[in-house]
Amino acid sequence: MESKPDLISKRRTFLGSMAGFFSLGFLTWLDLWNKAKAGDVSFMNNLPDPVTSGKELPTFKFQLEKQKGKVIGGSSVKAATVRDFPISKSIAGASMRLEPGGMRELHWHATAAEWTYVVEGRIRTTVIEPGGTSEVNEFSAGDVWFFPRGHGHMLECLGEQPCHFILIFDNGYFSEFGTFSLTDWFAQTPKELLAKNLRVPAETFASFPKGEVYFSKGKIPPEKASPALLKGKTPLMSHKATLKGPQPHRVFPGGKEWTVDSSKFPIAKTVAGVLFELEAGALRELHWHPNADEWQYVLEGTFRVTLFGSGGRYREEILEKGDVAYLPQGFGHSIENIGDKTGQILLGLNAEEYQVIDISSWLASNSPEVLATNFNQPKEIFEKFPRKDVFIAPL
Repeated sequence: MESKPDLISKRRTFLGSMAGFFSLGFLTWLDLWNKAKAGDVSFMNNLPDPVTSGKELPTFKFQLEKQKGKVIGGSSVKAATVRDFPISKSIAGASMRLEPGGMRELHWHATAAEWTYVVEGRIRTTVIEPGGTSEVNEFSAGDVWFFPRGHGHMLECLGEQPCHFILIFDNGYFSEFGTFSLTDWFAQTPKELLAKNLRVPAETFASFPKGEVYFSKGKIPPEKASPALLKGKTPLMSHKATLKGPQPHRVFPGGKEWTVDSSKFPIAKTVAGVLFELEAGALRELHWHPNADEWQYVLEGTFRVTLFGSGGRYREEILEKGDVAYLPQGFGHSIENIGDKTGQILLGLNAEEYQVIDISSWLASNSPEVLATNFNQPKEIFEKFPRKDVFIAPL
């Protein structure tokens, strides 16, 4: 029989080990929580989001083009970030217009990559990557660019007509941390330090801007880009691709689909793009994305978008031209053109690969007997269901 001191010693050892175990468990949980807050999406999906886990689904619509935005001369930008659009935590977006001769100055985004679709006009961009590789590209309507997080770039309008483009960022919070502009950096840095760095007299910077310019205005750029001060190496992967070309990638009764993801645009690792052209009355059927949130921008037309959030929660929004919608990863949804003419809607998904599961395809992959049991209905009903993926249902 063990003595009382031995029992006390063993009890202390046991309690100490259990305290260490629970402490380790708490620290592990805390570490995972910090990763989630830092953007570990795989873990964030396991945390209930207060915005989308309530008894009712919140609005998932934002009237982007009705915002005041930032206007400088004939150039402007209107943004949709989580500050004004709370449900959109993983994706932010902006609508930007540049006047002829207008430039979005040299800048970079420290907390987000930038994926952009050109709506109209022509744009030239420059971009630099780590290691000094750089690229100059020209874009027109239907083209897209992708600048990874932290890559410095510039955008300028080409020709006599203004340009308009939609920017999608893979972080809904990015705008709150600001964008790093070159004029702002120069304005804050002592002239002597700039002089030492760039090997010119300090007086060189006397007339430089005293703060951030953001949009600058100059002469209309030459049709052929002027040579850079240094001829850099060309990147292994281009920052340019085309989303909406002359031929759609898929055609259905009632509509067309164009897509671009990393399989066609290798550098775009965090955003995939889709464009739907739906005829009046056509429906992009009930579906969900297992790997991505979805950000929508209506280019033309009027759409009814539905959202299913489990637990009996369901919501509909009517989107007009210039409106934005955000659909969380894994939530069921549909897109229906309720206007009287063909409409277009742009989608950005925060994933490397465009993945989708359609309700018609899922049902067709099960037998009528399984469906009859599931819905407690005669199997003859389900024998009339589609035996293939509908994808787009016409009027």
